[in-house]
Amino acid sequence: MCKQCESKPVYEFTNKRKLCKRCFIIYFQKKVLYTIRKFNMLHKTKVIGYASENIFRDVVLSNILEFISEKSNLKIIKPNKKTDKIAVSSSLDLEAEEILNILIQGKIRNLECCLPVVENFIKPLYLFLDKEILLYATLKDLKFKKIKKKGNKITKFLNETEKKHPEVKRAIVNSLLKMYNF
Repeated sequence: MCKQCESKPVYEFTNKRKLCKRCFIIYFQKKVLYTIRKFNMLHKTKVIGYASENIFRDVVLSNILEFISEKSNLKIIKPNKKTDKIAVSSSLDLEAEEILNILIQGKIRNLECCLPVVENFIKPLYLFLDKEILLYATLKDLKFKKIKKKGNKITKFLNETEKKHPEVKRAIVNSLLKMYNF
């Protein structure tokens, strides 16, 4: 049961804490706001642009940007006009994968591209696993194209390791953030 509402849970954290639909949506939105504040993503920003391919991450990003614009005076547009920042729908899964790819290739200088803010690109979904983003899209009844992702060896390795050792993707990303003093 959800601790706050005593309702049927839809999500369980690795620490066994459970959330119902309403509490999960609130948790997700609060965590996005936390991510934006923590990494100072919207400093001196008036216009945010984004691209959408209608996959679950992009649809959730669009929904979240609308949520943010309701709470502030930010203008959200598709990036074909002048924008201050461009939002990218990158997740913890994608970032952990990219970090490992870069380390395996020995191109350590390229690690900066895996940070939550890179020049004028921001990643509001940076701290979320794909399964959390997909659950949010499902709970909010957002429409998106379902695609089958072909995983490479690193993706398969990470997903198998995550099953045995939850939080490994988060640990990889947190190690990068620690290297760059975030």
